[in-house]
Amino acid sequence: MPYYRSVGEVPRKRHTQFRQPDGSLYAEELMGQEGFSSDSSLLYHRYAPTAIVAAEEFTPATVNRVPNLPLKPRHLRTHKLDGGPADPVLGRRYLLANDDVRIAYVVADRPSPLFRDATGDHCLYVESGSLRVESTFGVLDAAAGDYVVIPTSTIHRLVPTGDEPARLLAVEAAGHVGPPKRYLSVRGQFLEHAPYCERDVRGPDAPLLVDGEEVEVLVRHRRGWTRYVYAHHPFDVVGWDGHLYPWAFSIHDFEPITGRIHQPPPVHQTFQGPNFVICSFVPRKVDYHPDAIPVPYNHHNVDSDEMLFYTGGNYEARRGSGIEQGSISLHPSGFTHGPQPGAAERSLGVDFFDELAVMVDTFRPLDLCDAAAECEDPGYAWTWARRP
Repeated sequence: MPYYRSVGEVPRKRHTQFRQPDGSLYAEELMGQEGFSSDSSLLYHRYAPTAIVAAEEFTPATVNRVPNLPLKPRHLRTHKLDGGPADPVLGRRYLLANDDVRIAYVVADRPSPLFRDATGDHCLYVESGSLRVESTFGVLDAAAGDYVVIPTSTIHRLVPTGDEPARLLAVEAAGHVGPPKRYLSVRGQFLEHAPYCERDVRGPDAPLLVDGEEVEVLVRHRRGWTRYVYAHHPFDVVGWDGHLYPWAFSIHDFEPITGRIHQPPPVHQTFQGPNFVICSFVPRKVDYHPDAIPVPYNHHNVDSDEMLFYTGGNYEARRGSGIEQGSISLHPSGFTHGPQPGAAERSLGVDFFDELAVMVDTFRPLDLCDAAAECEDPGYAWTWARRP
């Protein structure tokens, strides 16, 4: 994250003696990105974070990918994937993927195992329900509408809370996810034109101390998965400080940028990742030129696949196409897409859109995963040819 936090107990000077009540040294752990050349945090453990007593290969469920062939727009109904009990990590149903990002959906009703993804950051969006993110940095609570960014290699556990399961869209990057650089000063402060700022961002505010010995942690790494057994519970951090930690931000705190005529998707950008962006479409006043057409014009992003997750309200440009709560549309590069027939005419004179959606635009084609075939609406591609 672009600003500094200090949580719990830390010594006045880093890399100096910091002793426990029994006189032994706390164990430092520097967690940093890009080989000591980017954001980092310094954590202080009761026990050595390197102490493992066992390791074995772990084989998760296979995720198959096939190209989007024949090339056409797709509509996925994620609520058709409702099934049996699932945890928020191993229960994810993968829908779309390329070498930069994996996109999954899960309806979770039980805690995940302790998990560390050493391949990239995760950006979770909570469609409904609530979730507690427990990690070596502390606790972060998330509710409907929250994004949660979990940095690479953070040991964490996701715990659904409340009376209903947590519905999550998981965007798993092959790299780091953060605010767009154009929103930040050279020193990392949010600039005045940014649609959200430090006041909107939440991070852990107290250590989470858990006792335990010989604790299992699942690790996804670049060669596969490994199940480790740590000598002591990794949630033994008494304090930490730095710029790298899990953080949350509510889509409802995103301040939309509007104009007299229709604004292009970059005004909705919320995060950037390796070869992809994440955008938020929120309720907003729309185009106020007297001759404005509030819905999008037909467009063909020649370098991008566009995935849109519909998570609330009414999406005017897609009325009549079968789009519903939890729908995902995929409009690939190579296909010109735009509003449904009649949408432009219906939008004339409209001054407010009550819509909520999360968009992921990728700069490499998205493949279809197994769960996409289970929930696809096969008639979506032909809806533009229908009369309004």
